Amino acid sequence: MRKIRIKFNSPVVLIFVLLCFVVTIMGMVTQGKTTQILFMTYHSSFSDLLTYVRFLTHVLGHADWGHFVGNIAYILLLGPMLEEKHGGTILVKIIILTAVSTGIVNYICFPSIALCGASGIVFAFILLTSFTSFREGEVPITVILVAFIFIGQQIYEGACSEDNVSNMSHIVGGIVGATVGYKLNRKSKYGF
Repeated sequence: MRKIRIKFNSPVVLIFVLLCFVVTIMGMVTQGKTTQILFMTYHSSFSDLLTYVRFLTHVLGHADWGHFVGNIAYILLLGPMLEEKHGGTILVKIIILTAVSTGIVNYICFPSIALCGASGIVFAFILLTSFTSFREGEVPITVILVAFIFIGQQIYEGACSEDNVSNMSHIVGGIVGATVGYKLNRKSKYGF
């Protein structure tokens, strides 16, 4: 009988998931206080150094267990494939770019709304995944469908419903994923 071993694949994704898990548990134990102080971005003074920290760390905080599981399931599904294809360094850059972009857009455009969670990263991963078979001069039907279904849904929900999910972070994350996916595919084609 062959021995089965557990492989530590996709270290960037697994470390990100572990950080989100720890931060979510901390938030539950402190009844949201740690999440509000360190892992949620909202309109605060530029003289507060934590304002800048939260532009990055808000993607680690989640409102509750359901919010965490919903985001992490997608990240665990899509992230390892993306990390294998593009490498851990690129994935870290995508996570940081998405976090900072969604944090700044939320700060500027929605001063009365607090933002936390990795849903922007989920949408960046979804759009980035749809670009895996992209070739110069072609637009795969899957890219069109993903953009239409996911981004269209977020625009519709943002305009027509009020919920606790930030549709803006989904849209910004999707734009980051699509832009990076397009650029990575051009780069691999031309070798620079």
